[in-house]
Amino acid sequence: MQRDIFDAEHDAFRDLARTFIAKEITPFHDQWERDGQVSRDVWLAAGKAGLLGMDVPEEYGGGGVADFRYNAVLTEELSRAGASGIGFPLQNDVVAPYLLRLATEEQKRRWLPGFCSGEIITAIAMTEPGTGSDLQGIQTAARRVEGGWLLNGAKTFITNGILSDLVIVVARTHPDAGSRGFTLLVVERGMPGFERGRRLEKVGMKAQDTAELSFTDVHVPDANVLGEPGGGLIALMQNLAQERLSIAVGCVAGAARALDLTVAYTKERTAFGKPVASFQNTRFELAEIATEVDVTQAFVDRCVVEHCAGRLDAADAAKAKWWASDVLKRVVDRCVQLHGGYGYMLEYPIAKAYLDSRVQAIFGGTNEIMKEIIGRQLLG
Repeated sequence: MQRDIFDAEHDAFRDLARTFIAKEITPFHDQWERDGQVSRDVWLAAGKAGLLGMDVPEEYGGGGVADFRYNAVLTEELSRAGASGIGFPLQNDVVAPYLLRLATEEQKRRWLPGFCSGEIITAIAMTEPGTGSDLQGIQTAARRVEGGWLLNGAKTFITNGILSDLVIVVARTHPDAGSRGFTLLVVERGMPGFERGRRLEKVGMKAQDTAELSFTDVHVPDANVLGEPGGGLIALMQNLAQERLSIAVGCVAGAARALDLTVAYTKERTAFGKPVASFQNTRFELAEIATEVDVTQAFVDRCVVEHCAGRLDAADAAKAKWWASDVLKRVVDRCVQLHGGYGYMLEYPIAKAYLDSRVQAIFGGTNEIMKEIIGRQLLG
């Protein structure tokens, strides 16, 4: 089905992204999987290519175009390439809005040029060992001291956790203030008391560095408070819709890739003297998968358009996230089955896709939380 949400400029950017991925990512991704993280060099190369901070104003070194469709194009191309270790979408889709909306002029001039050049790799630290989707259960805390805040606590499952130079930490700063009791504190590499724990061993997404972080009496100066003290949870709520839409974009692109891989495989693989694609069951399976992918793509594309127009609400973003990630799981599972025994072999990309896909229904807020958000809107 022909998509109509992109124009010539987006198509040119897609060509740029596809060329960059083929040259700078695909040849090295297997090694990064073994290393457990990507090279910092690919971040610097992405900065030079204009793939970081597309919506950051030019005066800070960015692309100067506030159009999420460029973000979507890059996320789609990374998913299409199976480049699950690359943290560019986290930088562009998740962290950038916090810096653009909340940072002071001084903070923007301090952080954004490196953000766009790839010299500053970012992360956001919400999840804790005892707290996942329930953000109000966060226990990492900071108390007021002269000139800033003293931060203590631990975070886990942090993407870009090892490589990150700048981490937005969600901390409880006003224990009795309820939802107004959380503040965003920017912790930078080298701050005393800021430690990175082990690189976590995951089922999939092996090249994506996911880590535990700990904070022991970390002095965060007032100059590193992002937004208003006490406004952290509100800021999270405002930005989570884009994060969830970004996940949905990647999921439907991943499902389309799994379908393409499987169509090609079933045409080449023979059973009982005939191509697997010639069996009616195979055709029916592929027909159902193709329909699910196209229907999901249509809804996600509509959400992208609504988001660009400033109309995407939390419930629609939640619908896109849970549905697309569930579709991805179903599609990849069926595609593994159509590959037969080879679908279970890691030398085949469908097996890696199977491992990489499972977490999509968990991060960015579990799919159960997504349904709760939708249900609350429906029932008032």
